[in-house]
Amino acid sequence: MSDAWILATVLALPLVASATLAFAGAQRAAPDLNAGFSFLTLAATLLLAQQTVVHGQAFAFGQLFFVDPLNVFLVALTAFVGWTTAVFSKPYMRTERDRGRMSANRMRLYHAMYQLFVFAMLLALLTNNMGVLWVSMEAATLATVLLVSVYRTAASIEAAWKYFILCGVGIAQALFGTILLYLAASHSLGGGGDALLWTSLNAAKASLDPVIVSLAFVFLLIGYGTKVGLVPMHNWLPDAHAEGPTPISAVLSGLLLNVALYAVLRCKVLADGALQNGLPGRLLVGFGLVSVLVATFSLLRQKDVKRLFSFSSIEHMGMMSFAFGLGGPVATFAGLLHMTTHSLIKSAIFFTVGHAAQKTGTQAIDGIRGLARVSPVVGWGMMLGTLAILGMPPFGVFASEFLILTTAIHALPWAVPLLILALAVAFAVIFRHVQGMAFGGESTARRLEHRPALLPVLIHLAIGLALGLYIPPWLAAWYHAAAAMLAG
Repeated sequence: MSDAWILATVLALPLVASATLAFAGAQRAAPDLNAGFSFLTLAATLLLAQQTVVHGQAFAFGQLFFVDPLNVFLVALTAFVGWTTAVFSKPYMRTERDRGRMSANRMRLYHAMYQLFVFAMLLALLTNNMGVLWVSMEAATLATVLLVSVYRTAASIEAAWKYFILCGVGIAQALFGTILLYLAASHSLGGGGDALLWTSLNAAKASLDPVIVSLAFVFLLIGYGTKVGLVPMHNWLPDAHAEGPTPISAVLSGLLLNVALYAVLRCKVLADGALQNGLPGRLLVGFGLVSVLVATFSLLRQKDVKRLFSFSSIEHMGMMSFAFGLGGPVATFAGLLHMTTHSLIKSAIFFTVGHAAQKTGTQAIDGIRGLARVSPVVGWGMMLGTLAILGMPPFGVFASEFLILTTAIHALPWAVPLLILALAVAFAVIFRHVQGMAFGGESTARRLEHRPALLPVLIHLAIGLALGLYIPPWLAAWYHAAAAMLAG
């Protein structure tokens, strides 16, 4: 099968799934259909990844779509987390339906928008056109707004509106940045669709007008940085996590933030080539460091477990931005590894948080106690996931954070004490809360109506542990090739 047909299959499967579930999403078999379609998408992405490993970078349908070492591993990661989240979602959403929080129409909306969201993420990763990238990020916003508000409570609707308004303003900034990028390209490449093809822009980046490109990058960074959750554009993220269904919290942290950062990185490559002054890297370092510090100290006043881990996501996205801002092969490799491990571990944590909240009937940290005694896999899964995300060895997050800090010692030594302080505060706050939820006090948990899906938790934690001990040669080759491309 050719690359074009495999790529078309990758994009078509979630789109067909969304249309199918728009009609059948209220049926009792809908969660199984959702998971089944997600598995087929994963299989297609693995085939695409295998083809890319063998044949290298490839285009499809002219030059509208392309795969390279940077996007192909994110495509596979997106499909994998999309599938495991769909598996977790089966008993979770059935329990929500049985408890009256989800009606038949809401279940239909949930399943259809879930697949549409996955389609938008894959489209954003695979498109070669910067305009289509913007459209796909906007489509992802609209799909997740509907998912965040699916409970139709006052709090969920307020969170969805905040998400819509803030990300709408952000995506408008990204649109203006895309227009400026087209303006800069039109002088070198002429008008037409080729002026927005990333590969064409990358080939001609040295001849782009640096003044226009610098303005474009600032707007693109603010616009897509809003979706990344960078401070001060982060206020939508904790509310969206706290009020939407837990599977959506998992894909927001595990997928959306990664794809938005991917968009920023594509723009950074162009800006670095045009400006040759290090400005894009310094901006990413600044936004990243501020995000780490603000998110970490915001943890101190959190009382909702999903909000707690949403601020942890902001902290880790700040750490990735800092790493990519530093640049160089080691820091970029560490940033890519951190993207992978954070996506896996944080989604696993949200899986355990979702089951814990259903078992206890609350998301309040003080209301969740003694999980490990009543449900050992949920309690220990939450604890191990927490230790992993806090950077304890031998998990993969430790390896990536160690590489980031050692690189920063040479490149930006003044920032290292701030990062270590932030990591220490995050460890103390989150560990104290999770220890109480897993082992402290009288248990408040009860049996669920449907057997929880714990296999995704174990799979994610096992991969996160394995990446801390050993990175397979094929994955390391992807990381090195992507790091070389990002370094220009």
